[in-house]
Amino acid sequence: MFFMTIADLLKIAGNGNKVYDLEHVRYPGMPAFDPVKPGLNYFLYRHHENYYTPDKTGPRTSSSGLIIMTDQSGTHIDALCHQASDMTFYDGTKVTPEVETPWGYTKLGAEELPAMVRKGVLIDVAAFVRDPLDENHEITLEEFKKAVEKEGVTFGKDDVVLVRTGYGKYWNEQGKYMNAAGVSKEVSEYLQDKVFAVGSDNLAWDVPHDPDPETKSKLPGHLILLAKKGIYIIENIFLEELSRDKVYEFLFIGLPLKFKGATGSPFRPIAITTK
Repeated sequence: MFFMTIADLLKIAGNGNKVYDLEHVRYPGMPAFDPVKPGLNYFLYRHHENYYTPDKTGPRTSSSGLIIMTDQSGTHIDALCHQASDMTFYDGTKVTPEVETPWGYTKLGAEELPAMVRKGVLIDVAAFVRDPLDENHEITLEEFKKAVEKEGVTFGKDDVVLVRTGYGKYWNEQGKYMNAAGVSKEVSEYLQDKVFAVGSDNLAWDVPHDPDPETKSKLPGHLILLAKKGIYIIENIFLEELSRDKVYEFLFIGLPLKFKGATGSPFRPIAITTK
């Protein structure tokens, strides 16, 4: 059996390799899908000035804040309870009052989300079509495959595929980011048996506006990937620096928080590359 030493692990993370931070800054008023607004509120309720009594307690003071946010905001990953098809989760679990409680889900909640250390692949569609893509444009399968061919990358069932629309640069521009391009149903269908997780630099992977004519559902990618196949979806990922450096394959590390029964979790993704 082969064991890596601490020195070996440090070589992977360091030794001239580059680490890319794929998480957006969270702030009050950040872009959020209408059903999950407000995305974040933060209140500094405990102030240093209220605790500064050096004659009695010495020089040290403390400060604390209160975070109020939805589990579907900012850079986040969807738990498998987030989407259902005909009131059934991907594994056959029926959505009943015993499963869907006022305090969260008793099955498939965010506490079951895995820590991800996997091969990551960037499919930079915007770089090969137009950057950014047109507002509310649905990336076609032809465009997706063209980007894959241009990059010369491969991916498999254990991998994380991230799709770039070019809208990550507009995270601080509500009007622009809220109309980002997204991934079409046909691309989601193509990926449904090919990957472990997907992600994108927009609010919802899909384009959230119009229902799919066949299923009558908005967000058909969520129906196909999450509700039917149990493939994780990561949203609001920052991909601009990977695109700038033309880094298409990398070690992907992503860590969710273990919120029991939650429909999703804030996500801390990074990419490590030797380039």
